[in-house]
Amino acid sequence: MDPDTTAARQASARDALANLGQAVGSLRCAGSQRLVRLGISMTHFHVLTLLRHHDAMPMGKLAEILDASMSSATGIIDRMEERGLVERVRVADDRRVVLVRPTQAGLDLIDEAELVKSDVMASALARLNPEQLDRLTAATSDLQVAIAEYLSETPSSGPLGNCDHHRLRAEPVPAAS
Repeated sequence: MDPDTTAARQASARDALANLGQAVGSLRCAGSQRLVRLGISMTHFHVLTLLRHHDAMPMGKLAEILDASMSSATGIIDRMEERGLVERVRVADDRRVVLVRPTQAGLDLIDEAELVKSDVMASALARLNPEQLDRLTAATSDLQVAIAEYLSETPSSGPLGNCDHHRLRAEPVPAAS
């Protein structure tokens, strides 16, 4: 690839990233307001999001991901359990291991708080014409594949090093015709 093409591609990537960042920032702001209305903290939202992705996690790993002491993580899970958002389950073959998993009420709450699937996003998408929607579908599908490929090729580190990213598909979702 010649230097002019490389520079143009890098500039386009920066512009796309800036635009995506602004859109995500707007969603985060609206999402924070929605969480306040639902009475859920950002920490509880984060824990429920992790648990939705992983189904269940050992308390120790959850504490590590939250960058919290075991006693702090236990307090967070205690409050979430009192609200019926999570439950603790002991592993049958090693009773020392305590798994935390979301309850249906916790999953329902996270679904209600999820802005990507919300009326905000639906209303924004309704403002796009069919050609714009087709381009967006193709671009987000391509991005999804690129992210999945990058994550599968990149050695992970940290507490989510073994995250299986099963929610990202390896093949694109076709655009509507």
